[in-house]
Amino acid sequence: MAQSWGREARGGGGTSVVVKMESPDWAVPQSEGAAAGAAGGKAGRGKNARQITWVLLLKAHRAAGKLTGAASAALSVAAAARRRVAAGRTDADAGAAPPGESPALRTRFYGFLRAFLLLSMLLLAVDVAAHLQGWHLAVDVPDLLAVEGLFAAGYASWVRIRLEYLAPALQFLANACVVLFLIQSADRLILGLGCLWIKLRGIKPVPTAGGKGSDDVEAGAGEFPMVLVQIPMCNEKEVYQQSIGAVCSLDWPRSNFLVQVLDDSDDAATSALIKEEVEKWQREGVRILYRHRVIRDGYKAGNLKSAMNCSYVKDYEFVVIFDADFQPQPDFLKRTVPHFKGNEDVGLVQARWSFVNKDENLLTRLQNINLCFHFEVEQQVNGIFLNFFGFNGTAGVWRIKALEDSGGWMERTTVEDMDIAVRAHLKGWKFLFLNDVECQCELPESYEAYRKQQHRWHSGPMQLFRLCFVDIIKSKIGFWKKFNLIFLFFLLRKLILPFYSFTLFCIILPMTMFIPEAELPAWVVCYIPATMSLLNILPAPKSFPFIVPYLLFENTMSVTKFNAMISGLFQLGSAYEWVVTKKSGRSSEGDLVALVEKQSKQQRVGSAPNLDFLTKESAHIKKDSTKKKHNRIYRKELALSFLLLTAAARSLLSVQGIHFYFLLFQGVSFLVVGLDLIGEQIE
Repeated sequence: MAQSWGREARGGGGTSVVVKMESPDWAVPQSEGAAAGAAGGKAGRGKNARQITWVLLLKAHRAAGKLTGAASAALSVAAAARRRVAAGRTDADAGAAPPGESPALRTRFYGFLRAFLLLSMLLLAVDVAAHLQGWHLAVDVPDLLAVEGLFAAGYASWVRIRLEYLAPALQFLANACVVLFLIQSADRLILGLGCLWIKLRGIKPVPTAGGKGSDDVEAGAGEFPMVLVQIPMCNEKEVYQQSIGAVCSLDWPRSNFLVQVLDDSDDAATSALIKEEVEKWQREGVRILYRHRVIRDGYKAGNLKSAMNCSYVKDYEFVVIFDADFQPQPDFLKRTVPHFKGNEDVGLVQARWSFVNKDENLLTRLQNINLCFHFEVEQQVNGIFLNFFGFNGTAGVWRIKALEDSGGWMERTTVEDMDIAVRAHLKGWKFLFLNDVECQCELPESYEAYRKQQHRWHSGPMQLFRLCFVDIIKSKIGFWKKFNLIFLFFLLRKLILPFYSFTLFCIILPMTMFIPEAELPAWVVCYIPATMSLLNILPAPKSFPFIVPYLLFENTMSVTKFNAMISGLFQLGSAYEWVVTKKSGRSSEGDLVALVEKQSKQQRVGSAPNLDFLTKESAHIKKDSTKKKHNRIYRKELALSFLLLTAAARSLLSVQGIHFYFLLFQGVSFLVVGLDLIGEQIE
């Protein structure tokens, strides 16, 4: 049926005319078509809306899953932390302190920190109360005196004491530490520029033509010098197999090198295992000897000294030292010994360390950053430009004549390696550092082991400085070499660095929060340390995500380093006792496979290590050790944590943003270390 529709038209005179027209049956009314289009549009929009809703719900579901996972992970970390802390032991327990640390000094130091913490909390309470009264930092003392009340009078007296006595002294001390900080930063920057110059110019030690290297495959045994290889060890049953196997696989004529396994173990079972391993390699034709001392006089230095007194040592020209956890590559001797050829004044060739467990946990990652800078920057630059650096105690080749000329090994300090290096330098011997020759070893995986190691490494240099200062002054070396030894090598890098790190960031900075009249600028607190941390991390670019934890952890370790430095400088406590760093025995499976293949090529029947056995034995050791592991609670670090967090709370009253965040994160860092939540648990 037809449907009529119309439209209205207006004439010129303003009257409207309605024109009606008949539409055919097939025509769709405009209103109906519009309605259909609107309905279709609404359906499309509804469909799109539903799709967007589903997408949003999916994203919300994923976000909720991530939040749930993060919350679960946080709860797991908190639960693990609670379990580790509950099973922990404080460093006041018997035998908990590092043997190189004086118990009396430790008690006095902790008492000082505790008193300082209590005082800071009292001052925070006073400042909060004054802030609530409206007495801000801008309020003058006369204005406070006009206020009646005992508290107002007391607070006015405290402000006057701050202004007249405390602030000037604190500002002077802060300025002095800032100067030391800038000098040390300049030293780091110069070393970095020196390393950059070496990289750009491609400078590195090159053996003199005629030295026997890895390409002299047809050279006879008479062309190779006699080399003595020493492996000092003490109760290190986790690593003895790896090190002995790697040393016995060195690519050098067997008639031209002798291996001495110098065992100072006081555990009979460990000694028996080491002796059995030596006898196994003897049956394979390797010239290897086992020496055991019942009395450990002089620790490692005494062990090496005793071995060098053997009558057959006179037949050898060079001596190589590997600690028990070191695994040299087969071509180690062919890449190091040729550097002595034609350089009669070279006394030491030092190789770089690499680490099999650098990615094991956060602690090993942070250590790797430090040691990469030490080798690639400090030792390489000093070796190229000064021909002197501190011997690392292992992975180095000594000319025996240089050792004898320098007086041999001495047991007077816990850093016998640095001692012999300084004495050899004073005698005019030159050192070479090979950055491209690496020797694998382990990093301490627990904070307790790392702490003991750092205590020895920072107390020993101060002992040595006391002993050799006069010898340096009287020596015949040039003025600049004396200046480098005294100011740069000892004072700046061994004494000033731990002193200002601890004093500036752990004592002075928190004090400036409670004595705001003395202040540290933001560039000292944030920008310069961040720049130096960035410089330190450049040799290990893969560790860049850990730059902030590295900065915080270095300041945290300043407590141990400062304590050790004072102990060694003033000979406090039993600072001369040697502590063997705990090893875990980690070795990559690829290294063991390479060792098996190497031995099979040489047809050593029955001498190849059993990879499955080693793997099972390592797993068995781990399984047994986990039952004995516990945490240790470090009171000094905890006290400093609460001190820094208290200072962070006080900084909010004076609106110091950068200072607040630095104190907050540094306080949390001390808290994590104080609860032993970094690294592996200890046995």
